[in-house]
Amino acid sequence: MGEALLGGVLSSGWAAASEVAVVELNDDRRGELAATYPGLTVGDTVHDGVDALIAVKPQYVLEVASALGLAGASRLLSVAAGVTIPNMEAAAPNARVVRCMPNTPALVGQGASAIAGGALTTDADMEWAESILGAVGMVVRVAESDLDAVTGVSGSGPAYVFHLAEGLIAAGIAHGLTPDIADALARQTLLGAATLLSESGEDPAILRQNVTSPGGTTAAGLAVFADADFLGLVESVVGAAVARSIELGAS
Repeated sequence: MGEALLGGVLSSGWAAASEVAVVELNDDRRGELAATYPGLTVGDTVHDGVDALIAVKPQYVLEVASALGLAGASRLLSVAAGVTIPNMEAAAPNARVVRCMPNTPALVGQGASAIAGGALTTDADMEWAESILGAVGMVVRVAESDLDAVTGVSGSGPAYVFHLAEGLIAAGIAHGLTPDIADALARQTLLGAATLLSESGEDPAILRQNVTSPGGTTAAGLAVFADADFLGLVESVVGAAVARSIELGAS
């Protein structure tokens, strides 16, 4: 996710490579980043007095936030799951903190991110965070208490779609399609449906009804979904992810 955001801010012109510094402890990874993004400053120590994006594993966030606070960072944007704003503010008392829940389609510039600000965060800080995340997709503002729900819907949501793709491919193969044809059809169907949903602005229910002729093939398939309480299952899936997000935040 950190590299997705790095690539986004550079390709969008938000910043030049010479204006960005990346802190990476792994020697090999530093070499890869330096080679991929010429002009980028890559090192293993934090810089003094700079705004910072924290994109590390959750167990390291508070350590990193503390180091950045000691180095005089004025504002921090964290994309780590489960680490709350009050805990980051305690680690870096003089920094203004923005917390974000992004998702992996940011890797292709189609991310969905939600941000929440802390006690000291200003509107300018929120706009700063939005400008970074906006380079790789869309951004909404929420209360921090809503980030668990965001995690269940959009943070984990791509995995649900990928799982559906797995199912469509397997079903196609089971009914006689070759693996490559089943794979191609499933990928394009999901892409086309998502594009239509996004660009049409129509209610998903209307789009579903538009392709469902009474007594037709789609209606027969959807009847199986209804018998299995598909919408209830989706709510349970999202609910499980929300509950786990709450657990992680409390630990």
